[in-house]
Amino acid sequence: MLKIILMLSATLVTISLLAKELHVAKTGSDANPGTFELPFLSIQAAAEVAMPGDEIIVHGGIYRERINPPRGGTSDSSRIAFRAAVGEDVKIKGSEVVTDWEHTGNGVWTVTLPNSFFGDFNPFEDTLWGDWFYHQGRLHHTGAVYLNGHWLREAETKAEVLASSSENPRWFAIVDGKETSIWANFGDKNPNEELVEVNARQAVFYPEKEGINYITVRGFTLEHAATPWAPPTAEQIGLIGTHWSKGWVIENNTIQYSTSVGLTLGKHGDEWDNLAATAYGYTLTIDRALQKGWSKENIGSHIVRKNHILHCGQAGIVGSMGGAFSTITENEIHDIYLNWPFGGLEMAAIKLHGPIDTEISHNHIYKTGTYGIWLDWMSQGTRVTGNLMHDNIFDLFVEVNHGPFLVDNNIFLSELALRESSGGGAYVHNLFAGEIRRRAEKVRETPYHQPHSTDIIALSKVIGDDERFYNNLFSGDKGLAMFQEDAENIQAAGNVYLGNSLPSGAEKDALILDSVQPELVLEKRPDGWWLLTNLAAKTFKDAKTMPIGTSNLGTSMISKARFENPDGSPLQINLDYFGIERSPKRPSAGPFRIIDENTTIQKRVWPRE
Repeated sequence: MLKIILMLSATLVTISLLAKELHVAKTGSDANPGTFELPFLSIQAAAEVAMPGDEIIVHGGIYRERINPPRGGTSDSSRIAFRAAVGEDVKIKGSEVVTDWEHTGNGVWTVTLPNSFFGDFNPFEDTLWGDWFYHQGRLHHTGAVYLNGHWLREAETKAEVLASSSENPRWFAIVDGKETSIWANFGDKNPNEELVEVNARQAVFYPEKEGINYITVRGFTLEHAATPWAPPTAEQIGLIGTHWSKGWVIENNTIQYSTSVGLTLGKHGDEWDNLAATAYGYTLTIDRALQKGWSKENIGSHIVRKNHILHCGQAGIVGSMGGAFSTITENEIHDIYLNWPFGGLEMAAIKLHGPIDTEISHNHIYKTGTYGIWLDWMSQGTRVTGNLMHDNIFDLFVEVNHGPFLVDNNIFLSELALRESSGGGAYVHNLFAGEIRRRAEKVRETPYHQPHSTDIIALSKVIGDDERFYNNLFSGDKGLAMFQEDAENIQAAGNVYLGNSLPSGAEKDALILDSVQPELVLEKRPDGWWLLTNLAAKTFKDAKTMPIGTSNLGTSMISKARFENPDGSPLQINLDYFGIERSPKRPSAGPFRIIDENTTIQKRVWPRE
């Protein structure tokens, strides 16, 4: 097993071999063999020689390069791992430092760079475009200017830069055949005395080839990428991405400042990229993906765990089919698509197409200018469980799915909690503090599959009231009132309705507590985020709850598939938000197990207790 060690300046970047350690130092050369005497200089040089089973351990420093692994591992037990040395700060950046700025007055500075500075990719002439991207009448480039690590926003014109302020700084660039000229407002800062960087690479960690399997990326800060728009019908290039592969583990990283997407579990590219912006076009995209090996044996099964993902223009995580059979858990995702001047239909903290048997669990998602989680097409066997969500436009959007999919033990605190435009869903033991909106879908036909498989049975329109709501707490306006008139296929029981919320027409024994006006406060403290309420367990102890699992959730109407675990075993929702076992007979409504009836709900909800 190979151990290769990289050193930058006085720090070591370790890359490992079972029998010996090979070093990389700034005084080395990438032509060296990686020994202590003749070390590597770059992480990419280590990637070129690493073989299945090898570990690349990178010690503290800043690495300005794009990692393009030429090969991956062969199995979960024989992977190629890239990790930061324990306790050391390792940054990999897609940017370069720019100096020699000239002051033009009023906080505005300018610099002119030869186009050779950027090599064969210049982000300041590369524009955002593609399927379901709305330019809003202007150009948007993938380039960015960073002052002390944080980006300025692009102006539409040079005049806008001159008129901008230190509170709202802007940049603008002009590229001709030889040079790139940039103007930026740095307020009262002198950019020649501060750290100023500009985007110079499209990605930071992304393989050019498909099928680079079983890679581990752990413990890095990955930042500053000029990523393209990433629709489900094109190759999805992220700041870090798996590129149509299997078995990656991406954990304990900070992933930040991507023009479009932070992390992609995405689709391969082909000649139809960005030429298929219709439902029919995406159906053909799925057909081509199946021809390219979309199956559990070849694609997906990734683990995305304990990452901090922030400051992304389009989305934190996207995946068109490539994220199937995966686990996305314990990530903190925020500041996504905030105040960007473009529009589109692919923005969310997590936006997935085809997340078959994928688990999205125990994430903290907030401050998005769009959806927190958006499950769009083929969410069959998908489970959304134990997530804390707040300060989003919508917390959850489920669009044109046939199920079965399960949403349980979540805390939805945004004013708009759920946008429901699917069938075959089960909502169990959630706290809905915001409004639920229903959008009927009567036109598009989308696929449903053999259980736990990508194999398509057929396409169908959505049966929009094929839904189950059990043991939830509703405190937002309306509750399930939108299902009162046409609740033919709705199943509901054990729910509690507080304040202005109302049950569906299908629930005959609902506990309606219209006199209880709930107070829900999410407070950030030094040890984490606390949910503070005025609700005591005795308030809703009379709810007619019951244990929920495979035996009483039934099957979804279109796919005829059971609500069950990905391995086909029976499902039982017997643990609460914190993983505590519920009462086997009368579980508490909502996401928390309540033992003492007099207890008021005051809990640290992130990190979980």
